[in-house]
Amino acid sequence: MYRPAMRLRNVSIACVSLLGLAQLVPVSRTNPAVEQEPDAPPSARAVFERSCYDCHSHATRWPWYAWVAPVSWLVAHDVSDAREHLNFSTWGRYDAEERAENLEEIAEVLEEGEMPPWFYLPLHPDARLSDADLAAVRAWTGPASGEHRHEER
Repeated sequence: MYRPAMRLRNVSIACVSLLGLAQLVPVSRTNPAVEQEPDAPPSARAVFERSCYDCHSHATRWPWYAWVAPVSWLVAHDVSDAREHLNFSTWGRYDAEERAENLEEIAEVLEEGEMPPWFYLPLHPDARLSDADLAAVRAWTGPASGEHRHEER
């Protein structure tokens, strides 16, 4: 006969064992060298460094939970995806059209509140964007975004 206490103990041991084994799965948490960042004014750059660089650059600050599986898998995956989508550290790789598209998209996702993501903000409250932050970014992205939209017509 299986007693509930014995079953709970066995399940607990199994969970702790699996969690321990999960720590052995390698996760890439690299910060390659910065190649070229955008030539943004200091006010916009400060916003990007505070609210965007952890995912969209090679200046990621890997928090303690990025070292504990299975959360580490999610964090590393999110950073990798974000860098593929937009990477401030490799800005020089983008041609003029890609830069214009990136500027337009930066302005759009910030204005619509899509970035920083809601799940990032509880652990990084300093990444919240104020109206002044949005204005600083808009001042930098606005002219390039407008030119790009005009070129498409």
